[in-house]
Amino acid sequence: MIKIYHNHSCSKSRAALSLLEESGEEFIVKEYLDQVPTKKELEGLINMLGIKPLDLIRKNEDVFKQNFADIELNDDQWIDVMTRYPILIERPIVVKNGTARIGRPTENIIELLKRQ
Repeated sequence: MIKIYHNHSCSKSRAALSLLEESGEEFIVKEYLDQVPTKKELEGLINMLGIKPLDLIRKNEDVFKQNFADIELNDDQWIDVMTRYPILIERPIVVKNGTARIGRPTENIIELLKRQ
């Protein structure tokens, strides 16, 4: 089953959702601002993405600029920050068969959908 971590106010996230709808594959939508991912869930996503937690942070968000731009945190602390401020989580994230992609650009999702 495919899962999309979605923010309806984000144009890239809406574009990713449209791609999934057009694909004909079954998927579930997780509105991650309302259903905040757990620390364990974020750790799993970060592992599937093959990135560091800081790479999953949206650094252009006001919350980041005002509170975290000049702070050095360890990986565990960045994950805690994302659970407290889910708006900082990069979006959209699409997961299929244990593999995840950030949908920027949307070609990342197309590539993921082609995988078995």
